[in-house]
Amino acid sequence: MTDLLVVAPGPLTTVQDLGRPGYADLGVPLSGAADRRALKLANRLVGNTEHAAALEVTLGGLRLRAWRQVLIAVTGAPADAQIDGVDRGHHNTTILPAGAELFVPPPRSGLRTYVAVRGGIDAPPVLGSRSTDILSGLGPAPLRAGDELAVGDLIGPWPSATEAPWDVLDPHRPVPLYASAGPRIGHLEDPAALYTGIWTVNPASDRVGVRLDGNQGLRHRSDVGELRSEPVALGSIQVPPSGQPVIFLADHPTTGGYPVVGVLVAESVYAAAQLIPGREVRFVAD
Repeated sequence: MTDLLVVAPGPLTTVQDLGRPGYADLGVPLSGAADRRALKLANRLVGNTEHAAALEVTLGGLRLRAWRQVLIAVTGAPADAQIDGVDRGHHNTTILPAGAELFVPPPRSGLRTYVAVRGGIDAPPVLGSRSTDILSGLGPAPLRAGDELAVGDLIGPWPSATEAPWDVLDPHRPVPLYASAGPRIGHLEDPAALYTGIWTVNPASDRVGVRLDGNQGLRHRSDVGELRSEPVALGSIQVPPSGQPVIFLADHPTTGGYPVVGVLVAESVYAAAQLIPGREVRFVAD
């Protein structure tokens, strides 16, 4: 039985839940929502369990038609959802009637918007998760026009609130990303250089990682040999020989051979997941 029709997926819309923890030793990434905070909020607003699957919409453009009435919530990057052309706001719950069409426009700021449906998106689980993993190819394929989606039964009590506040970052100031020192911070000639100056988000960024451009003097020490490949965590800041850092997001590889010089705190991982190309950031020692 199908409940929703994908009329248009936008640039990239995927099914995401809280991912596949516990399989890193097999080389399987965590995956799951890039902005886990926004996913959990969307699920709470429709009364789902927190691990229910929802839709992660990158840069808007999603059009979704309901075959039956469903309760939805839209969170994450602020994009005022429309139902049959009428604005329904953001970070709140609303009813999508049978036959009506939901449109998620490009967000006013940020990158990823989340659409939760009461009951969750029902897709075949792989290793306990319904998440689309861009790196490994596990999970359902990114949505295409004409795809039909079923709604599951991962419901909890009806929500006590139907809207939630959200923080809007100043678009004219660099985004602060709070990080603790990584296990290989000593592999840099000048460890303090990580927290100096401004970095710019490279357009090649994706769910695997945020690539940063800048000239802050991040150089490997010449007296330290190459590292063996070692485990890396969500939010790790890895510095290749180019000196341009990469922040690992949900679909990051489980191991890497370049020095991990910092690790973002959880809230900053969510902020990094919302960075659009060209956005400026700065690292702050946690």
